[in-house]
Amino acid sequence: MFEWIVGVVERTGYVGVAVLMFLENVFPPIPSELIMPLAGFASAKGDLQLSLVVLSGTAGAVAGAVFWYFVGLWFGTERLKRWADRHGRWITLHPEEIDKATRWFQGHAGRTVLAGRLVPAVRTLISVPAGVSGMSIGRFMVYSSLGTALWSTLLACAGYLLEDQYSRVAGYVDPVSKFILIALVAFYLYRVVTFRR
Repeated sequence: MFEWIVGVVERTGYVGVAVLMFLENVFPPIPSELIMPLAGFASAKGDLQLSLVVLSGTAGAVAGAVFWYFVGLWFGTERLKRWADRHGRWITLHPEEIDKATRWFQGHAGRTVLAGRLVPAVRTLISVPAGVSGMSIGRFMVYSSLGTALWSTLLACAGYLLEDQYSRVAGYVDPVSKFILIALVAFYLYRVVTFRR
């Protein structure tokens, strides 16, 4: 995958960065921890401009987040509650818990989306509850764009400063991503096993 990402960025520049970051949000196995530092390294070499790298990466990532937001919006609270009534064990929620979670999310939506866009493995997932809870698209775009721009800037600048050692960024961020993902899966499995109607 590493060579493929390098090839896409080298051949297509800013468009490639945007497309890769879009795909990273729609299909999480494509890691932003490699895409943005590589694009930052290309900036250090003079092939790309750093500000445009950040802008294109942010635009692509936000487009991917909007995709999942609309999936959540389409699914909606009522459909989710009906699904929980029939298959609650698999989403580990009772219908009344969905109401509580939705009310909580509506009260903290901006901060939650902003913070969620900065956390590996949560970055994609945070868009779905934003849509399900009915957060306005304008608010979602503002907070998602802020968080994504900060994440993209940090990764691109790290690649710019590290230059040909940009892959070290993924070496630092990847274990954190894996730990968070394992913790989320473990928590989910615990909830499935201990779920009671």
